[in-house]
Amino acid sequence: MTLTSHPTEAADRRAVSELWYTRCPVPTASSVAISQGWLDDEFASDGITVASLRASGATTVRESHFDHTQADSFRQGGNIPPIWTRSRGNDLRLIGLSWAEQYQAIVTLPGSGIDGPEDLRGRRFGRTRHVNDKIDFWHASALRGLTWALRAGGLGLEDVQLVDVEETQPFVPAHDASHSGSLFGAYTNRRLQAAEVLALIRGEVDAIYVAGGRGPDLEAFLDVHRVFDIQAQDDRELRISNIAPVALTVSGRLLDERPDLVTRYVAASLRAAAWAKDHERETHRILGHEVGIAEELSAPAYTPEVHSNLAFSLDDDLVAAIESQRDFLLEHGYIAESFDVREWIAPEPLAQGRTLLAS
Repeated sequence: MTLTSHPTEAADRRAVSELWYTRCPVPTASSVAISQGWLDDEFASDGITVASLRASGATTVRESHFDHTQADSFRQGGNIPPIWTRSRGNDLRLIGLSWAEQYQAIVTLPGSGIDGPEDLRGRRFGRTRHVNDKIDFWHASALRGLTWALRAGGLGLEDVQLVDVEETQPFVPAHDASHSGSLFGAYTNRRLQAAEVLALIRGEVDAIYVAGGRGPDLEAFLDVHRVFDIQAQDDRELRISNIAPVALTVSGRLLDERPDLVTRYVAASLRAAAWAKDHERETHRILGHEVGIAEELSAPAYTPEVHSNLAFSLDDDLVAAIESQRDFLLEHGYIAESFDVREWIAPEPLAQGRTLLAS
């Protein structure tokens, strides 16, 4: 099914021959749409190639996953990189937000003597410092998770020893080109937290932050103990993370000059989210492949209902979560400039995409 929108007659409308996408290794509607081939199908009749950033071997193109510099591109994934990019004045627009709960916890090894967050006083908390990356989203995520854990235990950051464990391997790997493949396969995902996990095993740190598929994987492998279960907290503010909410963004120029293409992309993604709700097993299989974990770990990593939570919106609570994340990144020096999140949002593609899908 092709979701062709009503054509806009404009003789000077810019011709587009290729669209680019990228997605993080997290549950997204984009992952489902890509897996089903719906983005390729949507634009094939226009002669437009739709491809992953991984289709290019150029480092600058692949790194657009973080700084959104590649023209005519979409990104769906963690919110920290687009917030960082927008804070630097880059022209990208926020067009959708989704929230799929994920495993999040501060963990330690058995026998550490750390049973709850109050026991973190004076202990060493490890965070991987990715020294060769523009924006260290993992470092920021770990600090936010720790901050909430310490508050629950009546402590502050000054009560623990923050230990940075350096990682020189960049987030974006140099591997074989692929038309639709994710930049972050199973190998890359396993490497993301390797430095601090090894530090934990060697006894160089006492606790670390874990999120997503790595959580149940580490519980099975190392029998790690949850010092503070972030996912279990009732207060949603505490559960805000890099992937809660997930952000869908688009190049500003593409939206300005070819809003029809953006609308169709959004509609195809919304169609994928709707399909996922009715195809639980298939969706868990797709997501397991996307995030680089065994299919059976998808449910404990992202809750059994993850297939029903891929639709995106611009609801006030989700926008407020992005504002909270912006404030946290600014407070701790991950971004240098603030900006108005509400002005960053472009609501038209979502509204028009919904209309197109329903027509």
